[in-house]
Amino acid sequence: MPKLWNDTIASHREAVQEAVLDAAAAVVAERGLTGVTMAEVAQRAGVGRATLYKYFPDVESILTAWHERQVGDHLRQLTEIWTDTGRLEAVLEAYAFICHEHPPSAGPAASLHRSEHVARGREQLVDFLAGLMTDVRDDVPAKELAAYCVHALGAAGAVPSKAAVRRLVGVVLSGLRGEAGR
Repeated sequence: MPKLWNDTIASHREAVQEAVLDAAAAVVAERGLTGVTMAEVAQRAGVGRATLYKYFPDVESILTAWHERQVGDHLRQLTEIWTDTGRLEAVLEAYAFICHEHPPSAGPAASLHRSEHVARGREQLVDFLAGLMTDVRDDVPAKELAAYCVHALGAAGAVPSKAAVRRLVGVVLSGLRGEAGR
C-alpha cells in the first residue's frame, strides 16, 4: 500500500480511539466507572457498536486505555512543570495535588490503580524524579529518594484539604533534606 494510505488509516484509527477515550471520560465523569457501557461509549464517540468492538473488546479495556492515557498526561504535566520552573518543590507539589484530586480509592477505581500500566507509570515517575534528585543528598541514592517521595505523596489522596496537601509536601521536602522534625 502507498505510504499516504497507511498514514491515513493510522490517523483514522488514532482519531477513533481518541474519540472513544474522550467519550469514556465523559461517561465516567457523569456516572462513575460502573456507569460505563459499550452502547453509551459508542453513541457518544459517534461510532457504531461493531466498530467499537473492533477497537476494544469490552468496557474494561476501554477504561484501562483511558486510565493509561490519564497517567501519561500526568507524567507529561510534571515534566512540563520541571521544564518551566526547574524546581523540584513545584514538581512534588503538583504530583501531590494530582494524588489529592485522583485518589486510588476502593471499589472499581482501585482495580485501575493496580494495573500494569500504573506500575509502569509509577516506575517512569520514580526514574524521572530520581533524575531531578541527583544532588539532593549524598547519603541516599536518588532512586530511593524518588520512591520515598512517590509513596509519601501518594497519601495526599487521603488528606482533607489543599492546605493539608501543602503541609504533606513540606514534610516530604524536610525528609528529603534530612531536616529534623520540630
